Amino acid sequence: MNHIMDSKVATKAPTIVPTIDLLEAESSPGELKKIDLACRNHGFFLLKHHGMDREIKDMWQYSGDFFALDSTRKNEVLRSESNPLGFYNRELTKRKRDLKEVFDYMLPRSESGDINQWPRDVEGFKDVMVEFFNASSRVAERTLALVYKALAQEQTDLESLSMGDARSSTVRLNYYPLVDPLSKEERDDVVDLGDMALHHHTDPGVLTLLLQDMVGGLQALSREDGWVDVAPEEGTIVVNLGDAMQVWTNDKYRSAVHRVLPIQGQARFSTPYFFNPSRNAILEPLKGLLGSKENPLYQSFTWKEYIQGRIDDNYTDLGEDDIQIEQYKLEAEPP
Repeated sequence: MNHIMDSKVATKAPTIVPTIDLLEAESSPGELKKIDLACRNHGFFLLKHHGMDREIKDMWQYSGDFFALDSTRKNEVLRSESNPLGFYNRELTKRKRDLKEVFDYMLPRSESGDINQWPRDVEGFKDVMVEFFNASSRVAERTLALVYKALAQEQTDLESLSMGDARSSTVRLNYYPLVDPLSKEERDDVVDLGDMALHHHTDPGVLTLLLQDMVGGLQALSREDGWVDVAPEEGTIVVNLGDAMQVWTNDKYRSAVHRVLPIQGQARFSTPYFFNPSRNAILEPLKGLLGSKENPLYQSFTWKEYIQGRIDDNYTDLGEDDIQIEQYKLEAEPP
């Protein structure tokens, strides 16, 4: 049984998030213009004709199968402070607990060095998720090239610009239940639930490919219109920019601020692929994208320190807001 795609279609709310045709965008100035405007305003667009239909269908099925397991079996692959991969049901965003369960994984390096925690009770799970990961990596590379082309047009050599790296990227399976997944005893030891299914935040990496079901609830913060719906659209992938892209473009493009509203009536599923910089990447404005009289707005910092700060913040309440790129602005005090 497909636990996800049998959902009733959510009511479509007005939205300013454009839908981009991946097959046409690479040679269409009109599609590139829509990407450029979206990336400057809120950092979101939808992608159709992406060629991932089979991998997405299989991923939905196995994601539903995993979250349908009882808590004892899911807790067999529970993440820890030292290993952020696996199952988790008490993640924090902005020091508030989200109403969701997640499963995180990376591309396996080798059987002996694989730090992923694969559930043993869902036969075929690993193979399906690796296929989905590889397909997502290919689409992410094409999408990032489009974003650069939309910004730079023909003014710079795209091959000289920083790219993402599948080896440091991750996939997250999300399940948003209608009630708190923690028992009363477990809730005594954790932060209380906040007022959102997922609280407002930005993604730390380059860009995110997000699959969402038809339940709805995702919103983006636009510069001009405040919070706007990113309404579900059959056959599309949601694309949003991350912090690394905002730094690389020197604030020309915006890291997408987004949230998920409280879920009502029906549980929600989503799956983001986080396209991240390489493990040893330096984050700083890219010279190929700076104008002749434009000064960099950020000091240099490493991806490794930045992503570790986000991982630590999500795992436990450190008593302060999570790490943000604003801490590395040149006019601010160094972190």
